[in-house]
Amino acid sequence: MKKLLLSMTMFAGTFGVFAQDGTTPAPAPDPNAPTMTFAKDAIDYGTIKQDADGNRVFTFTNDGKTPIVISEAHGSCGCTVPTYPKEPIMPGQKAEIKVHYDTHRVGPFSKSVTVNSNAKNSPVVLRISGTVEAPATVPTASEPSTIIPTPAPTTAAATVTSTPVVKSKTTASTTTAKKTTTKAKTTAKAPVKKTTTTTKKTTTVKK
Repeated sequence: MKKLLLSMTMFAGTFGVFAQDGTTPAPAPDPNAPTMTFAKDAIDYGTIKQDADGNRVFTFTNDGKTPIVISEAHGSCGCTVPTYPKEPIMPGQKAEIKVHYDTHRVGPFSKSVTVNSNAKNSPVVLRISGTVEAPATVPTASEPSTIIPTPAPTTAAATVTSTPVVKSKTTASTTTAKKTTTKAKTTAKAPVKKTTTTTKKTTTVKK
């Protein structure tokens, strides 16, 4: 009896091990599943000004035999926001994934957008990069702290006032001599009129 129970216990354990080892086979891929084929999966913004247009567009085509249904798309950070079509994209049809980057942020950037769908190549990762340039700053003239003019130093004013003015006697004498010479020349040049008086003599003859 004991041997029978032992045999049954071993059989049950072996059956449980085989049952645990058995794995469910993965479903075969759908040969008609659609494929998202992008014209390009990376966009370089280049160097742009702050607050410039941050919108870019990724274009793709459904190269499969069934419609593409996008379930979700998200950016790598809050500054990158994608917009995707909510309706199915039919076989052979083109559609767009729009991406907006916040260009108020200054400096280089490299971000990604992940798109999930029922396509064979899902998820698809799209990338954007570039550099946002800060605006040039114009220096402003500094305003004076007070509008009251600063008085001139009193020491300099006193020095100028207390300086005596000395007149040179030699200069005064020279000036007087020049004036006298000028008067003398003026007098010498004046024309002298000579007056000639003719006296007629009358002779009386007495008879």
